[in-house]
Amino acid sequence: MRKIILNLAISLDGYIADSDGGFAWIKGDGDNGNDTKKQFNFPGFTDSIDTIVMGKSAYLDCPAETMESLKTKKIYVATHKSLEKKYDNVEFISGDVCGKILDLRKKSGKDIWLWGGAFLVDPFIKADVIDEYVIGIIPIILGEGKPLFLGGNIPIELRLNECTVQEGITILRYMKRLEKA
Repeated sequence: MRKIILNLAISLDGYIADSDGGFAWIKGDGDNGNDTKKQFNFPGFTDSIDTIVMGKSAYLDCPAETMESLKTKKIYVATHKSLEKKYDNVEFISGDVCGKILDLRKKSGKDIWLWGGAFLVDPFIKADVIDEYVIGIIPIILGEGKPLFLGGNIPIELRLNECTVQEGITILRYMKRLEKA
């Protein structure tokens, strides 16, 4: 079955956007003295997916449909508002987005990238259907902003599968823990 992979960046204090919804702070510190030999392979990651699920703000702020490596991916944008559609690979969805993506997950294809925001991600976390969490921790404390976790979640035990560092950005790749027999 296709995996649902949450892949996004957060500040050290857990925000995915600043208080204005901006992302300009998502960058390294410029110091590669602590870089790991192995690096997160973003092109390899994008090759492993064929579907991207985004919230409206993420879609408007980060035009995935125009990025060369993502032009061939099907993009679902969760929104209750009518937006102008400019690209054939973009579809706007509303209602039970989690349920729609779980139905899609049953069909053949590559993995599904869950790409923010918090209101989009929250039902997936609460339903415990995210198979992998790839979290890039940006070396900044924002103090306030839009949090990744909205609260009221069930405990979800994870296993660290990979940890890489590049210019102060630590990328943690967690998988769900397998049940012990």
